[in-house]
Amino acid sequence: MAQTTATATLNLGYLTVLHEPTGYLGGYLVTNNWGRPLEFRLSTAVQPNRVQQILYGRTLQPYVCADLIGKTLVDKTGIPVQLILTDREPMLDLRLKMEVPVVWLATADDAAASDHAGGGSCVRPAGNGRGPALCHARFPADVPVVRELLERLDSSIDLSEPFTRIHEAIGEARKMGVTNRG
Repeated sequence: MAQTTATATLNLGYLTVLHEPTGYLGGYLVTNNWGRPLEFRLSTAVQPNRVQQILYGRTLQPYVCADLIGKTLVDKTGIPVQLILTDREPMLDLRLKMEVPVVWLATADDAAASDHAGGGSCVRPAGNGRGPALCHARFPADVPVVRELLERLDSSIDLSEPFTRIHEAIGEARKMGVTNRG
């Protein structure tokens, strides 16, 4: 008989976008369930012009973060993941384009997270100094799936730690002049 899902490989994708004066810059780190890096990708900077800012209005950030940067980085990655984690709320809209659950690891003091948490999309409530983990509100069926995936991880793993690595790697890539890779 085949291996059960409890012992099957679990790869996690960590996706973030930095908003800087030069534009939006994304980083995507794929790790195994122990947090070891398997693949890393950077986006080029995306700088919406004034016309785009006007036309997209409040939908600009989700469009740039999820559609332009997030989807491109995930699509170009060779290693499939079972779960995408992000530290940016606009990235939740990536779930509209992917079959993989997307979870926002909000900070403890994020007011927008409180609004989301009340809508049935909460995977893990806030507590112990951390914010809630939230799925996209249009995909409530993701909540039990994500909970099961997270239960398969070692409880000592800090899910937010890889974002620090991504930010540091982006800084190093800038020094090396490679932030123009997609």
